[in-house]
Amino acid sequence: MSKSNKPFANVLQLSQKILKEYDLCDVCLGRLFAKRLGLVSNKKLGAKIHHALKIKSAKCYVCKNIFDGVGSQVAKMLDASSDHDFATFLVGTKIKPSILDRDDHMRSRFRLRGIDGIKTNITRELAKQFSRKTKKKVESSEPDLVFMIDFKEDSCTVQAKPVFLWGKYTKTERGMPQKQKPCTTCLGKGCIDCNRHGISEFDSVEGLISKYLFEKFGAVQTKITWIGGEDSTSLVLGSGRPFFVKLLHPKKRHPRLPKKIPLGKVVVNNLKLINKTPTGPVQFTSKVKLCISCENKVEQAALSRLDALEKNTIAVYEKSGRRTEKLIQNIQYKTDSENSFHLSMTAGGGLPLKRFVSGDDVFPNISDILENKCKCDTFDFEAVKITH
Repeated sequence: MSKSNKPFANVLQLSQKILKEYDLCDVCLGRLFAKRLGLVSNKKLGAKIHHALKIKSAKCYVCKNIFDGVGSQVAKMLDASSDHDFATFLVGTKIKPSILDRDDHMRSRFRLRGIDGIKTNITRELAKQFSRKTKKKVESSEPDLVFMIDFKEDSCTVQAKPVFLWGKYTKTERGMPQKQKPCTTCLGKGCIDCNRHGISEFDSVEGLISKYLFEKFGAVQTKITWIGGEDSTSLVLGSGRPFFVKLLHPKKRHPRLPKKIPLGKVVVNNLKLINKTPTGPVQFTSKVKLCISCENKVEQAALSRLDALEKNTIAVYEKSGRRTEKLIQNIQYKTDSENSFHLSMTAGGGLPLKRFVSGDDVFPNISDILENKCKCDTFDFEAVKITH
């Protein structure tokens, strides 16, 4: 026998011993020796061994002929992904533990090492066939779609990688809150009542933006990171307030996005796809106009004391005992009536404006400086700028 045929002869010899004890299908038999012989197709090798030994196997001891069902599972994958936009994918599988146990037992019995387990083999075969039919690429790090094939339940589920966006919104009418109340049935987790959105109404900034994105991307849920917040009575003017969105389970990944998206009382500008949303706090400044009413008459001499706030920091105390500081960059004011005035300033983002006016655990504050009990009636944002 030539040297070139000796490795295969050794494989035949060991295969004969194995097949005396266990019936194996072409795929499971070929898997035991494909790496040793430097071959790619387990099935072709297994068929060749069976043919050479003139042995026909009935039901595979290890997999119970699970590979006969790979084609039907690939069909399920094609159906589940038919309305998804994707370029890369990954396959995961669930198989009966008894299959894994039999595979481990057989390999241990004949001291077969460095061989792919049956689960790896099944997963690779599913991916290979699906890739061949769709021309999509297998990607293990961050695939667009992840399939989970459960052979025990005969089911296929698919999960899409999140899409991340950045944009700005303006709000030119009062009477709309920024955040949407969660679905009362699931409290935001997602259920049948809310179509798994986590929200069932769309009467806020969050609701209007989410509804648009649900329709545009075919997504299930939005997770919005707001760069600051406002009251339902506040306006958001200028170029708008920046925000980031994490879109969960999107079916579309690259729809056309207009530069300007009118959504009733809200307009979204420059919505763009990005790689990731920020993981930590985002520093920003807000240029804001406050309308303030006072218990007593506002004296011009008292108002002038507000000049001392410029270029100084404001200490904000929370109930938890946490203390933060916000810088006032500039400040301007003008009386509107005997008991009211408006104040325009640029300050560090996150300054609680109503508390800054009333003096609720914020020092210094407007009420203390004016020695006059003050209340912030409305506050509108003229500019919000991310500083890094």
